Amino acid sequence: MKHRPNSLLLLALLAMCGTAHADPLLVDRAAQKPAVATPARGLSMAEVEARFGAPQEKLDPRGGQKSQWPTINRWVYPQFTVYFEKNKVIDVVAHKADAEEVGPKPPIR
Repeated sequence: MKHRPNSLLLLALLAMCGTAHADPLLVDRAAQKPAVATPARGLSMAEVEARFGAPQEKLDPRGGQKSQWPTINRWVYPQFTVYFEKNKVIDVVAHKADAEEVGPKPPIR
């Protein structure tokens, strides 16, 4: 039979060590509502351009080789990139909050 440490003893040891500090997880921060307004899912390209102005860049479309692979268009704005399937917004991805922000560490292999 293996000996398991008493959970109360473990909690007492943690309390004696002081308070723990951790940075917010990137996934938690990403789930928060963005600070800037972004296009809503389902808006058309014309509606996005009318509300947010012309994008900085319109990237080359991807996909469309088969009917199962719809064409995806990407428009780059200063703080986010908008993804369109055909003519409708399907997703908006915010750019990094600042230059020092790093994503998750790669897996150790």
